[in-house]
Amino acid sequence: MARSLLLLLLGVFACSTAAVMIKASATHPFVLSAVRLLLAGALLTPLFLREHRKHRDALPAGWLKCTTLPALVLAAHFISWAYGARMTLTAQASLIVNLAPVALPFFLWWLMDERINRREVVGTVLALAGVVVLSAKDAFSGGGDVAGNFVCFASMLVFAWYLALGRRNRDVPSLWLYVVPVYWQAAVICSLAALPWAGTLDVGSTREWTLLVGLAVVPTIIGHSLLNLAMRALRGQLVSLCNVGQFVFAGLMAWGLFGEAPAAIFYAAATLVVAGVALVVWSAPSPPPRMR
Repeated sequence: MARSLLLLLLGVFACSTAAVMIKASATHPFVLSAVRLLLAGALLTPLFLREHRKHRDALPAGWLKCTTLPALVLAAHFISWAYGARMTLTAQASLIVNLAPVALPFFLWWLMDERINRREVVGTVLALAGVVVLSAKDAFSGGGDVAGNFVCFASMLVFAWYLALGRRNRDVPSLWLYVVPVYWQAAVICSLAALPWAGTLDVGSTREWTLLVGLAVVPTIIGHSLLNLAMRALRGQLVSLCNVGQFVFAGLMAWGLFGEAPAAIFYAAATLVVAGVALVVWSAPSPPPRMR
């Protein structure tokens, strides 16, 4: 139990570094997303090949075709997240983009007709009230973060859609047989979209490559892998709720690196958001069996 909790804590911390590295990088969001996905896909391909040999006879018909829409949705999330993380405070961006557990039940209802209960609706309203408080504060203070909040919120909705598609495609016998094709296709989509800005990548910058490789390895591979390991031993509700805590780690790192200090009202809004997410997570029905 203690080991699983430690893995969960490390996974949440690893995922929280994404916002900081995105903000620290000067690479165009389209190019950054493409390189991040290309590196992640390349590094995970050996796992894909191993699992393909192991589960070749158990793969459902048309399994690769089922990864195309999730790839398109993931590409949209990565690009919008790269924009949003730079437009507002790091802690604020991380808090909003990790609202996915609140939106996920509505996508599951839309895609799979999974029932939404009353407490999930109440929790959603509570969490959204926190986002409204953040945006109202930005609007009236003239801080210029309202647009950033909106982009992060849209990115969160797209990511919730991606998670719901993953639930729908849970018949794939291994996580890596699903994720790696999604990463490669999303990388191609982002690369095509990034062509007009390809020349802006500073290929000779050690700092930029360190950040790009860091994005592929730390939050994308290590963070997501640790969260999946934690999901095997802990309740999914606990993992989802703890993952919202990314904004705490992201905020502390941004305070130390960029001198970002959220206003006092941020903490009140964060309390509303976390309370809303907690209500949604703990009132959700048990999920179906996960991919192995």
